[in-house]
Parts: sequence; structure tokens; C-alpha cells
Amino acid sequence: MSVANPAFFSLSTGFSILRGSIVPLVFALGVLLVIISGGIDVSFAAIAVFAAYTTVKVAGSTALPLGVLGAFGLALVIGALLGLVNGLVIARFRLPTLIVTLGTQGIFKGVLLTYVGARFIADLPDSMAGLSTTNLLTIGSGQGRAQLHVLVLPAIALAVLLAWMLRRTMFGRSIYAIGGDQEAARRAGIRVMRTQVWVFALVGMMAAAGGMFHMIMGRSANPQDLVGGELDIIAAVVLGGASIFGGRGSVLGTVLGVLLVQVINNSLILVGVPSAWQRTAVGVLLIVGVGVQALAARRSARKVHANVIDQQEVAA
Repeated sequence: MSVANPAFFSLSTGFSILRGSIVPLVFALGVLLVIISGGIDVSFAAIAVFAAYTTVKVAGSTALPLGVLGAFGLALVIGALLGLVNGLVIARFRLPTLIVTLGTQGIFKGVLLTYVGARFIADLPDSMAGLSTTNLLTIGSGQGRAQLHVLVLPAIALAVLLAWMLRRTMFGRSIYAIGGDQEAARRAGIRVMRTQVWVFALVGMMAAAGGMFHMIMGRSANPQDLVGGELDIIAAVVLGGASIFGGRGSVLGTVLGVLLVQVINNSLILVGVPSAWQRTAVGVLLIVGVGVQALAARRSARKVHANVIDQQEVAA
């Protein structure tokens, strides 16, 4: 890449990749929880834009200033409620997560455009507008100034907190158990339905946070944003080692997967590859990632079957 474009290995490019990874990382951490539990969520983008756009509109139309913390609090509540809708329908009726979230994606987007608003908002409330121009680091270089946005800090904090939750809490272990074998988890005393509901509520909150990050860094609110980019997020989680069949995945792997997708997209842009081919590259990576997992699962099943046969022969 440095031969094709010398600007690739530069501080400004590195900061650009990190900035571009903030929102996808927050989304990917939520998707990671669902995939570990054995499901697929494609409604997170609709929840994100619903919660964030509604918050921006309320903050801009009310006489009572919400402030940054109040705005995030409102968005998180909206995201949690929308996530609960997913969780309750899936857990109560035991429906496939892909079908339910595909349906609620359309419902949430339709309700947003019909009842909340479909107008592009160019000016954010003052508190959010001030945060949109706040940088953690600004370093001058021969190619201009390299700036790292301050929202990278809450994204990192969320990743650390989620990693701790998955490894150190009973709730995190329950998510892995449900993804590995739901019936075995139920027999072990894990409350499967309640855990699933809480998982989707958490995913809704993380989606709302990601939506707020997106609109703050973009300095505008567009109800048409985000929906349609789910492929990149799911691909990043799968490439990070999360099993599409459930029961396996890590925060570190997801972080690396998000960075990998961002590096690929950034590289293709620098060499002048059209955006359509960028989506093609991500789609190919997703298929390869799932294919490798399927082959590994098949080989593991064969080994287990062979060991069982050997034990039966020895016993005979």
C-alpha cells in the first residue's frame, strides 16, 4: 500500500482509521453479544438511527436543555426499549433472531420516518455541536494536522467493560452457554428467556450510543443514515473469530476485525477502487470467514465421531 500511495503509512491515516472505527466498533460489540448467544441481529442500525435522530429532534425542539449527558441518557432509554421489543418477541415466541430483527428493522425505520421525522437536520444542539469538534489529540505533520476524536475514549471503555462482563460475570458466561447449547443451558439452570431479553436490551443501548456517536461526529442528523451498512459490522465480528453458530467470540477479536475492515476500506479508497468494489471485498471476506468456520466445525464433528467409534470398539 505504501508503494501505491505513500500517504498510507502516516499518522493522519492511522488517526483516520481509528476515527472511522469508533462507530463500527460500538455496533460490532453489540452484534458480538447476539452472535455469541447463537443469533443474528440486523436491526441495530435502525435502532441506532431511531434513537439518535429522535434524541436530536427532542433536544432541538424542547425549551429545556438536555445537555450531552441528558441526550445520551434519552438515547440509551429509547435504544433499550427498542431492544426489549426484539428480545421479548424472540424469547417469548422462540422465533429466529434473523427473521424478527429483519422485520423490526423495517418497522423501526418506518415509524421513524412517518411519526418522528424525515427531515435532514444540519445543525445539532449546542452541547452536541461542541462535542463534535472536540479532539483528544491534534498533531501537526508534513501532510497537515492529524486529529484523534475524543469519542475514541468511550468506545475503548465500552470494549473493556464488555470484555470484563463476558469473562468475569455469570451473565456473560450464560450468554456463551446459551450460544453453545440452549437446551443444555436451560437444564443447567440458566434462565434462557431472561438472558435473551437482557442481551437484546443491551444491544439496543449500544446501538443507540453508536447512533449518537455517528451523528455527533458527522455534525448532523439524517434519518436515512446507517441502515444498509450492517454487512460490514457482521463481517468484522465474524472475521474477529466469533462463531456464526454461537458459543464463541471475544472482544479483542472483534476489535481486530473492525480495524481489519476499516484498513481494507481505507486501502481501497487510497488506491482509487470504486465504492461498489469495497462492498464486494467485505462480502467475500464474510463468506470466507463463515466458510472456514463451517469447515472447522465439520472437522471437529468428524473427530468426535471417530473417537466415539474407537471407544465403542475398545469396549467391545
